[in-house]
Amino acid sequence: METVKKKFRSHAFVTQGCVACGNCLNACPFGAITIDHGIRAKVDPDRCKGCRKCVQACPASIIVMEKREVV
Repeated sequence: METVKKKFRSHAFVTQGCVACGNCLNACPFGAITIDHGIRAKVDPDRCKGCRKCVQACPASIIVMEKREVV
């Protein structure tokens, strides 16, 4: 029986409370963050490389890292 190891990759996720200050947008070197309707930051998980620069840049500490399975 062959054991298959699942691969995971981290990406950023914006929780409730974002005020769209743009700090994360400016900190992301991969262009993975946009400001959705001028209200809230949104992360594209396909572009996010998990570098955590947005997490460090967020003054409200509402950006968290999330793991997802790589298919």
